[in-house]
Amino acid sequence: MSDYEYLLYETFDESTIARITLNRPQTRNAQNRGLLVELDDAFARAQADDDVRVVILAGAGPAFSSGHDLGSPDRIRESTPGPDQHVTYQCNGATRAGAESRVRQEWHYYFDNTRRWRNLRKITIAQVQGNVYSAGLMLAWCCDLIVAAQSARFADVVATRLGMCGVEYFGHPWEFGPRKAKELLLTGDAIDAGEAHRLGMVSKVFADAELAERTLDFARRVARVPTMAALLIKDSVNHTVDAMGFTNALNTCFALHELNHSHWMELSGGKVALGTPEFGGPDWRTAPPVQLAARDTP
Repeated sequence: MSDYEYLLYETFDESTIARITLNRPQTRNAQNRGLLVELDDAFARAQADDDVRVVILAGAGPAFSSGHDLGSPDRIRESTPGPDQHVTYQCNGATRAGAESRVRQEWHYYFDNTRRWRNLRKITIAQVQGNVYSAGLMLAWCCDLIVAAQSARFADVVATRLGMCGVEYFGHPWEFGPRKAKELLLTGDAIDAGEAHRLGMVSKVFADAELAERTLDFARRVARVPTMAALLIKDSVNHTVDAMGFTNALNTCFALHELNHSHWMELSGGKVALGTPEFGGPDWRTAPPVQLAARDTP
């Protein structure tokens, strides 16, 4: 396997555990197209390896992931026509006109890939610290288990900063609960690792300095479960949630997300697909810092 530009891939304990690390710490592991394509390859690599029983998804630096990359030099380079343009900006609907291009591109690279990772034929553990914001939530939520550092903060700020109704993989009501999901989306507030553990979204909370090693210890416990039993446990839970409407809800909410994009495109005369002050949206540049949701604070 070739080396990755935006990821680290390593194995432990005679390859029974694989760890994939998002490796763009200078952007707080913002998700550019190259990173997402490499991540799909790395997950497939771990899935194909019969020695691997558990896959850890981690992020280098102070934050697990700050969400979609909206403007780093890598993002600009790979999306700009020319010799350095990423190949994925030339296929999967990228050359289509109107809303079709965005719908098909986001379906492939923000939505369907996340659903695919959720159903990976291995047990997956998200190892998160610092900011887990917006699309960062999607990477954590597609994993079977989430282990958090004490510094972890979870928030979706796209409504209050970009005028959008949440990220493409809309797991909020299932992860936070219906009313808490509405509160967090409408305010842009965050919850900390302790509250995420109380809600059942996070399995373990460790000190930041111990996060990597304690997550490996946790993965070792999971890896001792016979692989067939582990896979059937995963499928039993996932199918139960699917029977409750999870997959149908995801499909519908993705369509609503794309409708929200089209709303801003229509208001702006085709200029922008997100809310901006010029067209009645919020101004992310002057947004206050994300604050923790507190029961006694408006």
